[in-house]
Amino acid sequence: MPFSKFLDYLQLEKKYSPNTLTAYKTDLTSFAEFIQQEFQENELKNVAYPQIRNWIVALVGEGISNKSINRKISSLKAYYRFLQKTGDVKYSPLARHKALKTTNTLQVPFSEAEIKEVLEHFDTSSFEGLRDKLIIELFYTTGLRRIELIEIQLQNVSLTGKYIKILGKRQKERIIPLLPGVIINIKEYLKERSLILEGKESIYLFISQKGIKLYESLVYRIINNYFSKVSGKTKKSPHILRHSFATHLLNQGANLNAVKELLGHSSLAATQIYTHNNIAELSKVHKMAHPRNKKTE
Repeated sequence: MPFSKFLDYLQLEKKYSPNTLTAYKTDLTSFAEFIQQEFQENELKNVAYPQIRNWIVALVGEGISNKSINRKISSLKAYYRFLQKTGDVKYSPLARHKALKTTNTLQVPFSEAEIKEVLEHFDTSSFEGLRDKLIIELFYTTGLRRIELIEIQLQNVSLTGKYIKILGKRQKERIIPLLPGVIINIKEYLKERSLILEGKESIYLFISQKGIKLYESLVYRIINNYFSKVSGKTKKSPHILRHSFATHLLNQGANLNAVKELLGHSSLAATQIYTHNNIAELSKVHKMAHPRNKKTE
């Protein structure tokens, strides 16, 4: 593999997560295959920008979104920066590349009523029902990312301390408090979990009916299936629950810095995308309450 040293660098030096490494590997493999097929070139260090431009054109032709193409190019840029560090190339062929234009689509969170309806009409008579309800509760009350929820280990859940320890992006650790109701449901879930395992062991909090660690597509299906019953929103995913967590906290007056810490963001800029709906709510309240907007009786 022509970029194995680069992936080792990302894993060992940058501390990137397995999912991030997989994304880089996929992007680079796709590019390497294109270059080999179209130009019979096996050495990526010999590639020039016109060849990369041809790849971009091909991706556009396949219907890949500009946002996804920009992400792939970002992987490629990082790879060529690495080759510069190692002295394999003097200049990056992407040094003057400009990202494709993208449109920012506002992520619409679930309403409090939609979340309440899902959680209050849950069938918890089965292991999967109990587990799925807890998954939704944790997403909504902690703002976890999908991969963070999947990777929760039993040793990182403190029912006495009332918190969970999360290892987020770049191996950044954070402590998230657990609400009393969630703690009760974790205890109930753990009883059923032990019956599923039948004496076997798993270090992970969430497991499947077969006793194995959950995977990303399953977690997505869980959220999508339950919320499809109550919501007509286009996107119904774990990230929308994370978005709902942040938006509802801000709507209730939570401090932006506190929300930033709970979400595990490295900067306020990343958290501020969740303020759009908060501003809309504030605008509505302002319009209704301000004396200059009240009709004269």
